[in-house]
Amino acid sequence: MSRRLLTIAGILLLLVCGASAETPSAEAMNAARKLVVTLRIADQYRALLPQLLLKLRPVVAQDRPEIERDYDTMTAPGAEIYAPFFASMIDQIAAVYAASFTLDELRQIEAFYAQPTGRKLLEKSDALAQASAQIGQDVSQKATDELKQRLVEALRQKGHKL
Repeated sequence: MSRRLLTIAGILLLLVCGASAETPSAEAMNAARKLVVTLRIADQYRALLPQLLLKLRPVVAQDRPEIERDYDTMTAPGAEIYAPFFASMIDQIAAVYAASFTLDELRQIEAFYAQPTGRKLLEKSDALAQASAQIGQDVSQKATDELKQRLVEALRQKGHKL
């Protein structure tokens, strides 16, 4: 599972499992925004917006070249069309973090990820998550096969015909 999916899953889990109903302080929100930037969460979503707009292109442009040209200009990378959604996303994610961690915890987490070791963890997290998921699948498959064999043998010893 990629870091993006883990991040999204984590955010959804925090939302569902009880982000505090209390509104975070401005200071906590600022610390959370800084953490979101340090974690590069926004960069992951920024990469998704062009894909979204590309999927919308045939629906909006209706195979009309004159509309396609204007559409492409309006949705070019760096176009202001992204700005409100991007800002809203950052604020919403920051609010989840701010509601889930104390101000001190946010600062500690941000400080860790701002250091070389934290940056290295961020860089390697996708590969680590994929390798971990593969190991989990491999071990689960091996365990399933072995446990099935053991259980069938034990049931046969008890006189069951399998």
